[in-house]
Amino acid sequence: MVGFVTTTSASRPVGELLRQWRERRRMSQMDLAIQADISTRHLSFVETGRSKPSRDMILHLAEELDLPLRERNHLLLAGGFAPVFAETPLSSPEMASVREALGQVLRGHEPHPAVVVDQRWNLVDRNSATGLMLRGVAPELLEPPVNVLRLSLHPKGMAQRILNLGEWRAHLLHRLRRQISLTADPDLAALWRELDDYPCDQPEPEIGAGPGQIVIPLRLRRGYRELVFFSTMTTFGTPLDITVAELAVEAYFPANPETAAYLQHQHHPD
Repeated sequence: MVGFVTTTSASRPVGELLRQWRERRRMSQMDLAIQADISTRHLSFVETGRSKPSRDMILHLAEELDLPLRERNHLLLAGGFAPVFAETPLSSPEMASVREALGQVLRGHEPHPAVVVDQRWNLVDRNSATGLMLRGVAPELLEPPVNVLRLSLHPKGMAQRILNLGEWRAHLLHRLRRQISLTADPDLAALWRELDDYPCDQPEPEIGAGPGQIVIPLRLRRGYRELVFFSTMTTFGTPLDITVAELAVEAYFPANPETAAYLQHQHHPD
């Protein structure tokens, strides 16, 4: 089992947190100093606590390190400043335009399946076409909060109908590992360990570009048919709210004409 090192910002100096994030991004002090257009000596003083960074400097370094908005707030708090990025509940009136945009994307993608997920892969919304992917799933896996990765790989979930389970599982776990590396989220690390313990009776290949390979498909059994999909992830551009920044739309597209025809017929049976 692969282990993950995650961090917490509680009671840690801002300089120490910045150093940890720089090392996590595999950047030297010189790399970050050049990218941020500051002196290496100044950055060293900030990281060791000999110099107290300003609010603008913290935000500047966080931008250069490409940190999630939630982590930028943590850095500001550690530096003695108030957070600047709001975390507005999606159900609030202020988020009406966001909800409408998500609804348009979901409806517009039909008859193909699409879901909205948060940073930890919890289901936020879905379109009606996802129903065909949920046939046979144990009811308890559909009790909120629904985690779509758990739903996919759990033995009582979609896994029992995924024909290329080993390949799809390797893809999802690889994607989750990469997300953990970028975010240091301990909840995602716990989710990875849970998913990694699920049984799989198929070989799990190393994720990499094989001969002629373009995308990793999802091959789903539907009665006597095999439906084949590829997926894309879409996020909001330049979000300034944590809730919005952590939302993503995963849209599934038919990977062959047979799947496309089946979905179209399901949507317009006449």
